[in-house]
Formats: sequence, structure tokens, C-alpha cells
Amino acid sequence: MAFDWHSDEITRTTPLTGSYRNTQNVRRFFQTECGEGFKFDRSLMAWLKTAIDQTMGDAADEWRRREAAKR
Repeated sequence: MAFDWHSDEITRTTPLTGSYRNTQNVRRFFQTECGEGFKFDRSLMAWLKTAIDQTMGDAADEWRRREAAKR
């Protein structure tokens, strides 16, 4: 059964799949992991679409890495 990005529980170990979608459920996960300052940007969304075999934890770490590089 395919993962439902709208309603299934997302954890750090949830794999990124070809069916990945930017949903409010995903946004809530990122806000929990990365803080209220989290926001999607085009480069992260592109990374998410190509990060097959990565996890949502990897994605949160990537967002944090990108944010730290901006400073």
C-alpha cells in the first residue's frame, strides 16, 4: 500500500518515495524537526523530488544544513 503523505504518520525514518508530495502533514513534520522558521523553497523541493532512498530525517538535516550555510 502506498504511503499517504496527507495523513500517514511521518517520522525521521519515513522513506522519501516517488509518490512524495509537499502537504500540510509534511510541513508539520518539518516544523517539528526544524522549528517554526521552516519554509519550503524551490531548491529544497527539487532536492526532495530527487532524494529517493533518503529519509525524512535526511531531508530535515538537509534543510538545517542549507539554513546554516546561509549564515
